[in-house]
Amino acid sequence: MTTASVLYDAPGPRARLRYRLYSVVVVVIAAAAVWLVYHGLADKGQFTAAKWKPFTESQIWSTYLLPGLRGTLEAALLSIVFALVLGMLFGILRLSDHRAVRWIAGTIVEIARAIPVLILMIFLFNLFSSENIFPSDQLALSAAVTALTIYNGSVIAEIVRSGIKSLPKGQTEAAVALGMRKTQVMVTILLPQAITAMLPALVSQMVVALKDSALAYQITYQEIVRAGAQLGAAEQNPIPSLLVVAIIMIVLNYLLTVVATRLEKWLRTRRRGPRTVLPATASTAAPGIDLVKTDSPLPPK
Repeated sequence: MTTASVLYDAPGPRARLRYRLYSVVVVVIAAAAVWLVYHGLADKGQFTAAKWKPFTESQIWSTYLLPGLRGTLEAALLSIVFALVLGMLFGILRLSDHRAVRWIAGTIVEIARAIPVLILMIFLFNLFSSENIFPSDQLALSAAVTALTIYNGSVIAEIVRSGIKSLPKGQTEAAVALGMRKTQVMVTILLPQAITAMLPALVSQMVVALKDSALAYQITYQEIVRAGAQLGAAEQNPIPSLLVVAIIMIVLNYLLTVVATRLEKWLRTRRRGPRTVLPATASTAAPGIDLVKTDSPLPPK
């Protein structure tokens, strides 16, 4: 039985057959492309057992991969924390009642969002090195964290602004009518609800920050991609090295998504609160009538 769609006309038998043929053709072309790439790399010996043997040695991991993983996690965690703080601040400033504050915050956010992360990293690295702002061994990390914080903080600011704006206005009006200050309304009423609604978008941006940390290899920062490239050059196995790096990044992103999903469920459960189930023998009264429990029996009529 074919169900009609209000968005487009349901395809007929010929159209469905044509779509299936297109799907088969696309799958065959994709499989052929993968086979050609694999065959070309295999002919050059990139998938032989000797190319994968270095990953069974602990020295390879302690020299290349583990230091690179530590650098990636350090840059990603620092930039995520700072970006959350910066994004919350500018997101709230963009909702200010003062037009000048909204205009300044909006201009900063739009400019920060428009600058590519890699260009910002290179610019900050050269600026920090020329002005001697940070020690030489911290220049690359400082530039990477600052660039990631500026870009991801500007995106998070828009997420926060849209999340708060999506809440019903009646909550703010009711809180103001009760005499609450704007800061109290934002901290105790709006932000707790908005964070739960914004969490999927925030997690997506955290994943972006984790992946963008790989761009720091261009400013000589020792992260997992740079470590994999160095390992591939040293062992003459660039393809296996990059595949291992890709697997590590996929695992990191998956773990971050799992943690965020559980956190979202916990926040939603906490908002609902525990439910109290009354016993079946409990007496209930009509609305507006209080039940008074007395130890003495009722007087006889």
